[in-house]
Amino acid sequence: MKVIETKLQDVKIIETDVYGDHRGFFTESYTKEKFIEAGIDFDFIQDNHSLSMEPGVLRGMHFQTPDKAQTKLIRATTGVIYDVIVDIRKGSPTYGEWEGYILSEFNHRQLLVPKGFAHGFVTLTPNCNVQYKVDEEYSAENDGGIAFNDPDIGIIWPVQIDKVILSEKDKHHPSLAQFNNPFVWEEEIK
Repeated sequence: MKVIETKLQDVKIIETDVYGDHRGFFTESYTKEKFIEAGIDFDFIQDNHSLSMEPGVLRGMHFQTPDKAQTKLIRATTGVIYDVIVDIRKGSPTYGEWEGYILSEFNHRQLLVPKGFAHGFVTLTPNCNVQYKVDEEYSAENDGGIAFNDPDIGIIWPVQIDKVILSEKDKHHPSLAQFNNPFVWEEEIK
């Protein structure tokens, strides 16, 4: 297993070992002990699965607020997505910064999204199945989001923005500046 650090603190790309032959492939997408050995020690308690049937479906930018904030481990099991995260932890050295990653059935990459990050993705192919583990159950009262097109953040999506397919909820998220933000970054003391 390979763990790749990113410019955003605590965000990681995980590449599990993939064994392929003429029949297809096999991978252990999650093995608790291997993840713990790699320094990824979260108590994942729920698996979620979404299907987006068309290219251009944009889901985001989502999070749950404290005390029900979630760490997510995300992967695309079919199709190709452009997955984006934004650091929304006040006081963080990377506050308001974003990064985007291709996750696909072909590269088998997974993205670890810590608490305090807004998360979203856009589908680049049809029939994208996205599966993710979380370390906290869904809470409607803690469900939140920020605008996917917040000009202060400036996410560059690899699709034509006026053509994306959005839920009604995702059309009306506030900008990061308008959001009453409870997330605060705490520097680790070593």
